[in-house]
Formats: sequence, C-alpha cells, structure tokens
Amino acid sequence: MSEVEFCKAKLSDIQMMQKLVIPEVESGLILARSSDEIATNIRSYILAKEDGEIVGFCALHIHTPSLAEIRSLVVKESRRGHKIGENLVLRAIEDARMLGLQKVLSLTYRQQFFENLGFVEIPKESLPEHKIWADCIKCKHFPVCNEVSLIKTL
Repeated sequence: MSEVEFCKAKLSDIQMMQKLVIPEVESGLILARSSDEIATNIRSYILAKEDGEIVGFCALHIHTPSLAEIRSLVVKESRRGHKIGENLVLRAIEDARMLGLQKVLSLTYRQQFFENLGFVEIPKESLPEHKIWADCIKCKHFPVCNEVSLIKTL
C-alpha cells in the first residue's frame, strides 16, 4: 500500500464519498447525507486518499461558536486498523483549534475509539436541542438510540 494523503474534500469527490459510505449507512452506523447536503458542507470534510482513491473521511460540523461535532467518520473496511480514522479525527480537532472552538462532540457506536483520543462520555441530554432534532430524527434508530455522546475539551 502507498502512503495515505489527507486533504480537504472537493465537490468532485462527492460521488466517491457517497459510494464509500453506503455500507455504513445501510447498517445504521452513519446517517445518510444527500449529495446536496455534502456539497453545502464540503469545506467541513477531510479525506484520506490512497493512490487517488478515497479510503476514509470525516467532517467537522460547527454547531455554535464554541462547539463542533465530528460527523460521518468512515474508513474503508480493508483499510481499518491503520490509524486512518485516528488521523482524520486528529486533523478535524486541529481544524477546531484553529477556528477557536472550545469543545468537539461525537455521537458514536465506537466509544473506545474516541476515548482513546481523549474524548469523555457525557449524557445525551446535555446535547444542544437543535442537534437532536436536526439530525437524530433522520436516523433509522430514532427514537431508540444506542449511540454514546462524547466530548473533548480543547
């Protein structure tokens, strides 16, 4: 395998991003996002590429002037275990710091992964209401949610 390159997403990447995320959306691990929604938020996405192929991505979605969220973290199944996901999250955290954010949130089924990166569990009830209604209502698991809420203070 060649070296993994990390870069910001471009509009021309959306089709490949959508293809990569299909299994995770179908399993209910990640919320489906339309191509239009991704395009609108394209500046928030960080890609991991290997030989020109997208092997992972995530987004840093800003909720308030002090709070952002790691969203849509996905790594191609055959490339998991190679620190691609960790590097994507660390890059998103660095972006959050550069923007002057104070906290980064994650809603996840992979609690240990985020705890290894310094996130700590918080009650879901402490999440901003607009987060719950804007995204969670679109989830196939809503209203019975097993995701864990975690936060990292920067």
